[in-house]
Amino acid sequence: MQTVVLDIQDSFIKEFLGMIEKFQDKVQIKKDKNLEYDPYFYERQQQLRDDLKEIDSGKVTMLSPEQYEETMDNFFSELKSKYAH
Repeated sequence: MQTVVLDIQDSFIKEFLGMIEKFQDKVQIKKDKNLEYDPYFYERQQQLRDDLKEIDSGKVTMLSPEQYEETMDNFFSELKSKYAH
């Protein structure tokens, strides 16, 4: 058995299901729960994997919560002073 992923336009789904109905004994239709909850699940998953690889390789460093707060406070302060008129 092989798995194939199809992207089908909403307006075409009824017609598509009708076309494959005669192959019920050979085709199983499964809904992907991940995509039901989040249509970008697999893209986000891949991004997370890429981010973790960059962190592990030392290419990117993670900030502690305190460092993050300080960095963001500084960033917003700079924005306010730059655009305050």
